[in-house]
Amino acid sequence: MRVLFATAELSPIARVGGLAEASAGLVRALRNAGLDVEVLVPDYGNIALDDEHVEHLALDPGFGNARLRHGEVPGFGRVTLVDAPSLARPHPYLEPDTGQGWADNDRRFFTFANAIAKRVEQTEPDLVHLNDWHTAAMLGMATHRPPTAFTIHTIGYQGVTDASWIAQLPIHTQAFEWYGGVNPLAGAIQLADLVIAVSPTYAREIVTPSGGMGLDRLLAARGDRLVGIRNGIDTAVWDPTVDPYIAEHFDLAAPGGKAACRTAFLAELGWPDDTEPLVGMVTRLTEQKGIDLVFDTLQFLPTLPARLAVLGAGDRATADSLRHAAAAMPDRLAFVEGYDNGLGHRIFGGCDLFLMPSRFEPCGLAQMQAMAYGALPIVTDVGGLHDTVTDDDRARGEGTGFVSRTVDAIGVVDALHRAVRAARQPSRRKAIARRGMQTDWSWTAPAAAHIAHYEALLGR
Repeated sequence: MRVLFATAELSPIARVGGLAEASAGLVRALRNAGLDVEVLVPDYGNIALDDEHVEHLALDPGFGNARLRHGEVPGFGRVTLVDAPSLARPHPYLEPDTGQGWADNDRRFFTFANAIAKRVEQTEPDLVHLNDWHTAAMLGMATHRPPTAFTIHTIGYQGVTDASWIAQLPIHTQAFEWYGGVNPLAGAIQLADLVIAVSPTYAREIVTPSGGMGLDRLLAARGDRLVGIRNGIDTAVWDPTVDPYIAEHFDLAAPGGKAACRTAFLAELGWPDDTEPLVGMVTRLTEQKGIDLVFDTLQFLPTLPARLAVLGAGDRATADSLRHAAAAMPDRLAFVEGYDNGLGHRIFGGCDLFLMPSRFEPCGLAQMQAMAYGALPIVTDVGGLHDTVTDDDRARGEGTGFVSRTVDAIGVVDALHRAVRAARQPSRRKAIARRGMQTDWSWTAPAAAHIAHYEALLGR
């Protein structure tokens, strides 16, 4: 089966959030299963490829011309970078100086979508798999297209723009019209042959008015053409038995390395190696991730007692507030702004608990990464967190973490208290950690589910 897979992010060459990790993990698993997958990604600039060769691609009038840079990414494999006018930027979506979206993001990603359409017409794959709004306009541009799957990673990002862009969507134009403007995500939801949400619970949430961000009726109308498939994590990257970033390797058979990682990470932070539970966070600093709820927990750190290490990037004001809080309680809170891949791995390897109080979470990867590294997740009961974390107080002897019943400060603080109590009971903590580490969080099963849906679309 030949699949053209298009995404705005792909780890490790273009990474902002979970889309990059999910795209890379799924593509790798599909290829391992024998599928021939071409991956199209925008060329944001300064991306080196091995064994590169270049092909020219004519785009529709108004979009200029594109180059396709075919080559190998070490550790990943073959990719096709779309080098087209306006795509190259220092950040895929945001102006670094302001943190705001590039003013021409509509033009940039309509150009990318047009390149996808032309590549599909050129290569005639068996199936196309699109991801998020950045690729959605392709469905209004391609004069010929095979069956198409479209994955919604985050429904809040819809790419809504002004009505002038309707002229660039000559096919099924009406599907993209949106209250006097254009909504690429709405068009894709209506036109794709299959719509995939990144977890079963998220698929149920987005057909409700509270979860659908204005698109719930369109999604509900798709019926069984809307499915939920949980993401996996890339176990070639997230594997404590071979991880090059942690102090000592470990697994279920030899768990002692976890303690060594904890000791090394505490030393890195300048904190004492004692029995107080160490809580980690690797997160974007956004409202979605429940950062406001994190601030509500800080006052309880001295009395729990526990320590919290946060690695995060995003909202500048939130980062400043965390920095001030860390300065005020340096023995309880550590904050590093930005994204440091090695530090992220060391947090997962060294922490006892992992805090993830999301207000909504389509799937989430960090909670699975934490469990793979023997850390107990503390999460809210939303989206993919519901599908991946079982509360050990509600299912004693079966749990893999602790779940807040409510998405508010009271619920999160309660879950944190319960997790800290468990972490101070070595036998219980080890049993919960063992269950999380035993679970297969890889892309093997999710990829098999994708392939089954692909085959159904192709009538196989």
